[in-house]
Amino acid sequence: MATETVKPRGGRRRWGSTVAGVLVLAVMLFPLYWMLNTALQPEAGLLEVDPVPHGLDLSGFSKALTDQGGHLLTSLAVSLGAVAICLAVAAPAAYGLAQFRLRGSRTIVFGTLITQMVPGIVIANALYNSYVDLGLVNSYFGLMLADASLGIPFSIVLMRSFMVSIPGEVVEAAQVDGAGRLRTFVQVVLPMSRNSLITSGLFAFLFSWSDFMFALTLNTTDDVKPVTLGIYQYIGAHVGDWGSVMAASVLSAIPAAILLVLAQKYIAAGITGGSVK
Repeated sequence: MATETVKPRGGRRRWGSTVAGVLVLAVMLFPLYWMLNTALQPEAGLLEVDPVPHGLDLSGFSKALTDQGGHLLTSLAVSLGAVAICLAVAAPAAYGLAQFRLRGSRTIVFGTLITQMVPGIVIANALYNSYVDLGLVNSYFGLMLADASLGIPFSIVLMRSFMVSIPGEVVEAAQVDGAGRLRTFVQVVLPMSRNSLITSGLFAFLFSWSDFMFALTLNTTDDVKPVTLGIYQYIGAHVGDWGSVMAASVLSAIPAAILLVLAQKYIAAGITGGSVK
């Protein structure tokens, strides 16, 4: 009798999953492609853009870089400052909640999570009155502080979950060798928490880089204008020049994309590291 060859179902499922994944990825990346496609056709109107660019016209990028280059540097400076402030506050707080037996530590962590649910406009309005009294309106440091507040709750929760898994024997051994709590924290705990530090710093950078609410609310002049606010005003001034607008958007997305690619292995280890003791 002839026997029929039956293809394993696992292979079909893998192919189906691959096709579905490619389709989902194509849908998610299509806006990015169309943004780049429009940026490479600066002379075409928004409804006249060809599906595929016929040449590399970089005049839109040149104009966008000239108009928005300073705002990109402003965003870079503010974001790096926000990352430094965020890690300086979140790392010791996470260590204290993870290693010290503090009463109400779970309540503090829960309250930290609740703060992320507060609408940004509420925080921005409350900060504006305080910033006026403190003289921090239209200042780099003021915007750094505001943007750092976006990443501090997330960083505390993430790093705490990672630092809880650090064996207490390691900390005790460092203290037996004569290291104080501060030295133990800096020379032992932080190096062991590298993945969570990089992950927290990356997300703090992304939160700050993409911030629009604080940039709009806490700045009344053009002294401190991040690229998000620059593009918002750029659209109003160049609503007919979509090539330059899209080119500016592409330029603003490059730093975040580079950081995500370089730090992807640290992100995966930092997010999952605290789940396994």
